[in-house]
Amino acid sequence: MSHSDTSPPVPEPGRIARQSSNDQTGWHRWLPGLRTLRGYQMTWLRRDIVAGLVLTTMLVPVGIAYAVASGVPGIYGLYATIVPLLAYALFGPSRILVLGPDSSLVAVILAVILPLSGGDPHRAVALAGMMAIVSGTVCILAGIARLGFVTELLSKPIRYGYMNGIALTVLISQLPKFFGFSIETDGPLRNLWAIATAVMHGKTNWATFMVGAATLAVILLLKGNKRIPSILIAVAGATVSVGVLDLGASAGVSVLGSLPQGLPAFAIPWITTADIVPVLIGGCAVALVSFADTSVLSRVYAARTRTYVDPNQEMIGLGVANLAAGFFQGFAISSSSSRTPVAEAAGAKTQLTGVVGALAVALLLMVAPDLLQNLPFSALAAVVIASAIGLIEVADLRRIYRIQRWEFWLSIVCTVGVAVLGAIEGIGLAIVIAVIEFLWDGWRPYSAILGSAEGVKGYHDIKRYPDARLIPGLVLFRWDAPLFFANAELFHDKVLDAVATSPTPVRWLVVAAEPVTSVDVTSADMLAELDETLNEAGIKLCVAEMKDPVKDKLKRFGLFARFGESAFFATIDDAVDNYLVIHPAD
Repeated sequence: MSHSDTSPPVPEPGRIARQSSNDQTGWHRWLPGLRTLRGYQMTWLRRDIVAGLVLTTMLVPVGIAYAVASGVPGIYGLYATIVPLLAYALFGPSRILVLGPDSSLVAVILAVILPLSGGDPHRAVALAGMMAIVSGTVCILAGIARLGFVTELLSKPIRYGYMNGIALTVLISQLPKFFGFSIETDGPLRNLWAIATAVMHGKTNWATFMVGAATLAVILLLKGNKRIPSILIAVAGATVSVGVLDLGASAGVSVLGSLPQGLPAFAIPWITTADIVPVLIGGCAVALVSFADTSVLSRVYAARTRTYVDPNQEMIGLGVANLAAGFFQGFAISSSSSRTPVAEAAGAKTQLTGVVGALAVALLLMVAPDLLQNLPFSALAAVVIASAIGLIEVADLRRIYRIQRWEFWLSIVCTVGVAVLGAIEGIGLAIVIAVIEFLWDGWRPYSAILGSAEGVKGYHDIKRYPDARLIPGLVLFRWDAPLFFANAELFHDKVLDAVATSPTPVRWLVVAAEPVTSVDVTSADMLAELDETLNEAGIKLCVAEMKDPVKDKLKRFGLFARFGESAFFATIDDAVDNYLVIHPAD
């Protein structure tokens, strides 16, 4: 059997497959699932069905576990699994990405619905559903506006920081179920103190704890092998043990109970006006976290299969899946870094795998809703705790600590922010830090005076080459950043400092502008003032190696005409040669 008989078309070595121009226009662009269906090979069908059935063994326990961890009844985790998988199969661009309830969103959802629901499960479901609708709407609008790049604005240390903080928050939130008691406080640190106090006062239900600990141990021990359904084995073992030993009645182990029979129905999640602001904020936070996770995972699997995935369509696919979850009694969902590898290892070829998984879960609800009635909540907590442990990044943070310590501590600040302030506030802090980090690099950029170093071509920083020679009367000044409002005054001061510290009277000042990728109105006005100041001192301001798009901006600002075309040079060598023609020097 040829390779094309068993797997999606693979492009030539070194190339990434992209959709044809016909598929990128009209309605074809919005329905990638139909494009896949048009090119579907029947030889993939058996593998997609098998992979879908294998995937189902994870979809059920994980969906229920994340629902309970998010503050809604377990059945809604299955509702949030069925409809989004079907929606993403049609609108999602990735061939095998699996979407559903995810541990990275648990803390964000819980932070919103716990204080607002007041313990009412119906209000909790409505709040969670509306958060999914807000998240879906934000993702769809961002995808249509082609803002798929926005998550790239969060640096890797910051992403690690807030995800580590969320992982710790999720882990702490599951400990009361794991130990078999409940607490009333809110906030990760206060919860941790309340948990420690309850344990020390002997409130632990040891039967509940032993079931949860055994479940967690099995999951962690078998987790390394993708072909072994560790979660299924652990959860099934806990369910059978509790049922056979009747631990629910005899030892007080809390169990899931019977699930409602039937499929999720369309329903609008109504909320009160007082809920609007926190739900909007929470929905936007969910959109950011879910798309950050989904875009990274999507790129990983696109690279493996050497296929192109449009990040904007990925955002739309995620948004439609969240809308479907919100309107069909589910809650916000994301891509899954644990279920997607299971689908891949089982041989998934297309999104038909997810469709099969969704239909299998639906069949379970129709035919055998009592199958999981003895599933203990401590086992579900163990599933979530295992997932939270998997979210924690340590190894790469060690590498970052070795090579760039300030970015390591930036990550730690984000982690502490999430753990102390809460999930939503911590994510907000991470975004603020990301903006500050971005502005700081441009606010105080590196600048250099250039000279000619013996034995090295070109012109180089005299701080790095102390023996470099300066040309009498000429200052070569390099600015390593875009020019914008935050650094305009600093540029002005650095240029005048370079003139003041020149060992010879200055006739020309040439700005080596290759690193300058943009100029805004504030910096343009500063350049006009600087030119006037230098002219009064008898110094000509020139520019070398400026990129054409930046030069076009100077033309719009009127600076090109002010300086004159003779002040712009293609290279630093051209500027130096022209200077030496007018002012000969040794």
